[in-house]
Amino acid sequence: MKQTMTALNALSQAEFVHLLGGVYEHSPWVAERTWAARPFADKESLLAALHETLMQAPATEQLALIQAHPDLAGKAALSGELTAASTHEQASAGLDQCSPEELARFQQLNSVYQARFGFPFIMAVKNATRQQILAGFETRIKHSPEQEFATALAQIQRIAAFRVHDLII
Repeated sequence: MKQTMTALNALSQAEFVHLLGGVYEHSPWVAERTWAARPFADKESLLAALHETLMQAPATEQLALIQAHPDLAGKAALSGELTAASTHEQASAGLDQCSPEELARFQQLNSVYQARFGFPFIMAVKNATRQQILAGFETRIKHSPEQEFATALAQIQRIAAFRVHDLII
């Protein structure tokens, strides 16, 4: 059930973290640290506060958040080990319907990307096609590590925005 901003602002820290802790993949610390910034006027101010918390975190915590994300069409997806949100997002992009050739390409690109950057390829895949995702891989694999770290954080923020919009009226 979606929450209103009024109800969200009235939540205890534990309730706030319970509701928003999954907005950032396996990283409830973002919601936990953002709770004190209440009240939020609207979803945009909530998202801005969450983003500020993320960007103020040490690089080691940011990297841990990036590394908490699953590979796209990867082993966790194939074995049913994704969070409900990740499962829904990957399915919305048709990643659960890959041909054997597409699946092999995703797995190859995931391996190359992981070896190059030390973390999984992250893309807000909601409303994207498999072809757009593969094209994103091809483009971003050429980035510098610094560029890709920043891009991964920006994509995580897009994912968080989609998830907040699914939770808050």
